[in-house]
Amino acid sequence: MAPIIIYQKPTCSTCRQVVKLVQESGHAFTAVNYYETPLSKTTLKALLKKGSLNARDVLRTKEEKYKTLRLATTDKSEDELIELMITYPDLLQRPLVEQGQTVILARPAEAVKQLWEQS
Repeated sequence: MAPIIIYQKPTCSTCRQVVKLVQESGHAFTAVNYYETPLSKTTLKALLKKGSLNARDVLRTKEEKYKTLRLATTDKSEDELIELMITYPDLLQRPLVEQGQTVILARPAEAVKQLWEQS
């Protein structure tokens, strides 16, 4: 089984729940704080592709920056939204969890269990 990579913000309660669930499962994992180790545009695009997600799927619509940038009423391209998420990491929904060629948005936290229940 491929190792699990959790892209997270450590102060996020859902991220902490996911880390705990993976620890309890006994699976090897790495937690990446994307505030300390920012995602590149290439990495974020690859994660979205593996998860069959688009930028709007992982956009945090309740963030103040979302409102400030008027993203609800502005027609931004996929690349523009990805650039904004790289510049303002609070706009990125979390946690994204990668295992091999699979990426999921682990919301709710229990969704992470599908990674090892399917194998």
